Amino acid sequence: MASLGEHFKINPENLVSDSRVTFKGVNYRITILSERLIRFEYSLKGEFYDGATEIVCNRQFSIPQIKVEQDEKFLVISSKYFILQYAKEKPFKGPSFAPDSNLKVKLVNTDKIWYYGHPEARNFKGSAFSIEDFGAETQLSKGLYSTDGFAMLDDSHSMLIDNDGYMLAGDAKRMDFYLFVYRRDFGLCLKDYFTLTGFPPMIPRYALGIWWYRDMIYSFDDTKKLIQTFNKNNVPISVLLLGEFWHKKDKNNYNLYKTGYSFNPELFKNPKEFTKYMHDRGVRIGVNLDGVEGISAREDAYLRICDDINASTDRVIPFRVLDRSFMASYLDKLIDPLYELGIDFFWLDSKDEVTTRALNYYHFNDYKKFPEKRGMIFSRNGGKAAHRYPVHYSGETKVSWDTLKYLPYFNSTASNIGMSWWSHDVGGFKSGIEDGELYLRYAELATYSPIFRFSAKRGAYYKREPWRWDMKTYTIVKDYCKLRQKLIPYIYTENYKYHKNCLPIIQPLYYYYPELFDEPDFRNEYYFGTELLVAPITKPKDQIMNRAIEKIFLPKGIWYNFKTGKKFNGDKRYTLFFKDEDYPVYAKAGSIIPLAKLDENINNTNPPKAMEIDVFPGSSSVYRLYEDDGISSLYEEGYYIITAIDFNYAKDSYSLSIHPVEGKTGIIPDVRDYNIRFRNTRLPDRINVSINGDIIKDFIFYEDENDVIIEIKNVDTKKTLDVNCMGNNIEIDAARIINEDINEIISDLPIDTLLKERMGSIVFSNLSLSKKRIAIRKLKNTGVDVIFINLVLKLLEYVE
Repeated sequence: MASLGEHFKINPENLVSDSRVTFKGVNYRITILSERLIRFEYSLKGEFYDGATEIVCNRQFSIPQIKVEQDEKFLVISSKYFILQYAKEKPFKGPSFAPDSNLKVKLVNTDKIWYYGHPEARNFKGSAFSIEDFGAETQLSKGLYSTDGFAMLDDSHSMLIDNDGYMLAGDAKRMDFYLFVYRRDFGLCLKDYFTLTGFPPMIPRYALGIWWYRDMIYSFDDTKKLIQTFNKNNVPISVLLLGEFWHKKDKNNYNLYKTGYSFNPELFKNPKEFTKYMHDRGVRIGVNLDGVEGISAREDAYLRICDDINASTDRVIPFRVLDRSFMASYLDKLIDPLYELGIDFFWLDSKDEVTTRALNYYHFNDYKKFPEKRGMIFSRNGGKAAHRYPVHYSGETKVSWDTLKYLPYFNSTASNIGMSWWSHDVGGFKSGIEDGELYLRYAELATYSPIFRFSAKRGAYYKREPWRWDMKTYTIVKDYCKLRQKLIPYIYTENYKYHKNCLPIIQPLYYYYPELFDEPDFRNEYYFGTELLVAPITKPKDQIMNRAIEKIFLPKGIWYNFKTGKKFNGDKRYTLFFKDEDYPVYAKAGSIIPLAKLDENINNTNPPKAMEIDVFPGSSSVYRLYEDDGISSLYEEGYYIITAIDFNYAKDSYSLSIHPVEGKTGIIPDVRDYNIRFRNTRLPDRINVSINGDIIKDFIFYEDENDVIIEIKNVDTKKTLDVNCMGNNIEIDAARIINEDINEIISDLPIDTLLKERMGSIVFSNLSLSKKRIAIRKLKNTGVDVIFINLVLKLLEYVE
């Protein structure tokens, strides 16, 4: 009989809290896990639980500093964050207002008081099971971020996990919940949450590339042609998802049998040959699984499973996620053989929440049996410590601008419950109108999102392949796909920060400016990693102007447009105009963005041989580039490299140093080619380059629009590279002004050039606004179409 194996076993010692911070009566137990985190339990039977749950995998925290006062009737516990008051043995449920509650917690140095049953109306929400057909009825779960400074997490109804790793039904009578009391220290709240529930895992590096899925019947030959077409059109692809048609089907009706675990020999005669072909070309494979129909006699392992669990061989085996013997046999006889064939991960497509939660748990932990593979699944959000089970599938979303507008908000609220790795259908999955502008705005957003996945329903007229669009749309989307591939070193490093330091990949702007949450123009803005700020374009452009008009707030400091390098002063609101190929992404002063230079195999997501390091002026900084093999669990044993990139900024001198500072060799290339791109910079008078202190002359440098690029080849990655640029005020100091955008818009208007000259002279004159309007209206007498007159009148509102 199969068993889960040693890799599933739970260490019970990690789940028992220290007695010095545990306060217990006949019916209650209160545990102070940290200065900001309290566990409350209440049981009429006086029974308390010290095992693992779906949510909790650790209760061993450092002993916090607390003060305790108690007598026979009352318990008062205080830390620098809270003062807890409890009338001993009284039920936690009391009057629904704080003064008369049996249990209440006051936040120190505030007027905030939490009590059991508190509505938590200022909670900014968390996430959802999926957003298929979302609308006003879409319900987001409660998150941890609240302007009240507290949030409760209820573990009372969670499923339990025994010490052998099996998931069990929970005890519905158990009252067990955790209160996070953090005031404004939300980062520390997330750290406590991850300590309690488990830190986010490192996802495989290939998952950061371009994903492809179509609801189509693919054979091995079809997938070969697909990859070749991607490569021919110079569009990278790193992940291929196969829907339900990969497995055995009814030969006369392929729409029958949604459930299957054995390759269809008519489509994939040799599955190992198929997976090797894809892996050799830098493409990883995920296959769809939905156990809704149970295990049938079609499966290659059917008889072995029947024997394993003593089931009858004349009927379908029901899919029972809470049956110990069934789940052990399921993993051993059905799932592990697919890993051995070369399948990289599974798309768990259950629409039942309990089944989803159980499968997410079992599948993700089953990876530990294969140390050469790194844990990853593709599944809907189970809602219980879901950050442990990436990547999340948002369901079959509708093709619409409304869907696109919702995605940045949805990604941001997910961060409120510690989740980062959401994946959405780029272009939308179903129905709607195929619109080139909508498609490219989806692709641009996906470039600066955790996961980039093209996806669409079966049908001849869904166009997700970039080359199926007009040349302009194809070119823009192709360029953003390649940019996404180049960004992988940066995103992978931010992946490590999320795993190690509790910093979600997406951080909404309202974490730092809560008042902006109620301003629709700015609520969707977010930080993408630590260096970039994104203000998504989520509505159609002005057709006459041929630009998207966006209102953007830039935080305090100096910011640079990531594409053009143009400089902006922060702590200001801007109205800006964007062409189809442009997107509002900004790098803060001193940002260092490590990029891959794509090689001949543009699908390759491994640590690159050649890199471009983009350096933005304005401030000194350090960026620590993280790299490992990207696919195995060896990083947990210290097999990784961290390379410090130090930038020392002065107006007359830039100094950049790149040197490995910790880790094990053999993971990244022994030598690298570097393009150091100093953004928004004039060509300096002198450039010095040295390796381990030895001056070298074998490099080239040149200007590229507003940037200076220094190319250095064959740099030993075990040595320090120093680059120094010196000159008089080498940073281009002019801040971006809106008049440049307006001038470009007028330049693009399809009217007589001499009339454009007259129009421009009026717009940028010293006349008052009212006189400018009169002068522009008079241009109607020269034959200028009223459409363009109205456009320019609208632009006058923005002229500086």
